Amino acid sequence: MSNPDLALMDIAALAPLIAGREVSPVEVMESQLARIEALNPDLNAYISLYPDAALAAAKEAEREIAAGAYRGPLHGIPMAVKDLFQVAGMERTCGSKILSEGVANSDATSVARLRDAGAIMLGMLNLHEFAFGPTGINPNVGTARNPWNPDYVSGGSSSGSGCATSAALAMATLGSDTGGSIRIPGAMCGVVGLKQTYGLASRAGIYTLCESLDHGGPLTRTVRDAALVLGAIAGADPDDPSTAQARVGDYTALLGQPLDGLRIGVPREFYFERLHPEIEQAVQAALAMLEELGAVVEDVSLPFNRDAVQGWNAMAMAESLSVHEGHLRDNADDLSPDVRERLGLGKDLTAIDYIRSRQTQTRVREEMAGVLAQTPILAMPTTVIPPVPIETGTIVVGEKEVIGWRVLGQLTRLACFTGQPAITLPCGFTEDGLPIGLQLMGAWFEEPQLLQVADAFEQATEWHLRRPPLTV
Repeated sequence: MSNPDLALMDIAALAPLIAGREVSPVEVMESQLARIEALNPDLNAYISLYPDAALAAAKEAEREIAAGAYRGPLHGIPMAVKDLFQVAGMERTCGSKILSEGVANSDATSVARLRDAGAIMLGMLNLHEFAFGPTGINPNVGTARNPWNPDYVSGGSSSGSGCATSAALAMATLGSDTGGSIRIPGAMCGVVGLKQTYGLASRAGIYTLCESLDHGGPLTRTVRDAALVLGAIAGADPDDPSTAQARVGDYTALLGQPLDGLRIGVPREFYFERLHPEIEQAVQAALAMLEELGAVVEDVSLPFNRDAVQGWNAMAMAESLSVHEGHLRDNADDLSPDVRERLGLGKDLTAIDYIRSRQTQTRVREEMAGVLAQTPILAMPTTVIPPVPIETGTIVVGEKEVIGWRVLGQLTRLACFTGQPAITLPCGFTEDGLPIGLQLMGAWFEEPQLLQVADAFEQATEWHLRRPPLTV
């Protein structure tokens, strides 16, 4: 295998070669850095890159493995995180002109756990400013471009994470998901994006947007790789009280198991309304494939969904304003226009509005539990539209112009509101060659089953094998 090809491998395939000392972490890192040097100037996935530190860490990993101290499948694997995570030796900007923290001297818990597993941090990835938007368009640091067509968005808010994972500028990445910010770029870049159960992985050291809704999780090129990364970051953390009840499992345990008789619910109402026709076609084909794999696919009703979306809006706008009130007051002109507008939406909310959103959240969780008792997996599109052009931010569906930032999070907010796990994986492409995502949702802390279904679909199709038409 030639060195340039190493960066293109998925973790599960590369790890045994590193473990068996057939491939050195240094060779892997050199391959990875060469690819970043060639492609990142055009794609803008990274806000900052630390190649010397990464290469030094690869040499240390090589020494450890040679001494018999192999740590597991992430040892020597180059990874990068959204520029929202604290990373020792790196500077966090949140994609904004107004944040000035200097170089961090400690890691976010999830980053520390990845390093403990042997992963190597490359740098900080692009994002929608302060993670508050679904397109990834960022006038402050430039926009991370879609590897399938650089004129289009890679989705937000974890735009650089989706872009870097898809273009093989990192072997896996971390993003954050408050209303879809892992799954939207996952869908738009043709990779796997996993939002685990709320409280399964720590948010300590991740810049807060909405305390009640934030999740930090993996974007990877395969479902198995997502399981490996989740296995490294999952678990209780005293620095994040939401993780006190975390139930950790073996996330690879059910991979490869058949789906015979598993009931999968499809909520047609809301989730299949006003869909871009090519997305509807691809998702319908994906549902047919799940049936072929032995699942029982049936329609379900989620009558609480619209209440959930309204509740999400009230909670997200109130909590984000509480975080950014000072920025809005003192630096409004330096914020991205759409972020400034969105933060302003929280100003008219009352305490009663917020309390009612919390009450709605409790009710919706109970009603969702009832649905999942009958159909433990739900399947639907990840987004209503494919990626939009960066220049306009809009797309024409039928004869109507649709504004990307207004609709891209519609189908992903529910799982953040309930806190249940959800995953996106590629299920097709538009005629223009842009990826389409299938979204699956599961029950709280039942990630092994969710990953089982996603893996079964992935392995029965070839979408995950496609690579963007890049010149390297």
